[in-house]
Amino acid sequence: MIIEYILGNKFDPATEHFDPAVLENLHEERVVLPSALLVKRIQRVTTDHGRELGLRLAGDSVADLRDGDVLHMDDKDAIVVSVEHSDVLVIAPGSIKEMGVVAHNLGNRHMQAQFFGEDSEYSAQVMVLAYDHTVEDYLKHVGVQYSRQDRVLPVPFRHAEHTH
Repeated sequence: MIIEYILGNKFDPATEHFDPAVLENLHEERVVLPSALLVKRIQRVTTDHGRELGLRLAGDSVADLRDGDVLHMDDKDAIVVSVEHSDVLVIAPGSIKEMGVVAHNLGNRHMQAQFFGEDSEYSAQVMVLAYDHTVEDYLKHVGVQYSRQDRVLPVPFRHAEHTH
């Protein structure tokens, strides 16, 4: 089976032309993906029931895959994306100066980061990046508050193109 577009998202009631309530009576198969594969438009995946699918998503009309995306649905089954947890560092600096120093040093390492506010699931203003033991050592050294967590991120980390 070839999947060319996402039907909707089971966690997003605002998805246009899709009501997540239709999934309530369907058997759910999952395609479990690591965060890094959410950005791939063309790939072969296998559900947790062994069904193979080909993804060939239109690059100009579709955002990255997200946790809860519905790839296929019929009268009995739904196939839904389930994102693996990522090992991340959640950094919560105590001041704007601390944040600036940390962001500057991590930027020099070309670390991809995501930022969340107090209205997020973190309930604080935090910077989140993929776990790296050298970054953890740096944070310990400079005394910045952080924690190591397993999280499903709403957006995958992307490698930024750059030149010096």
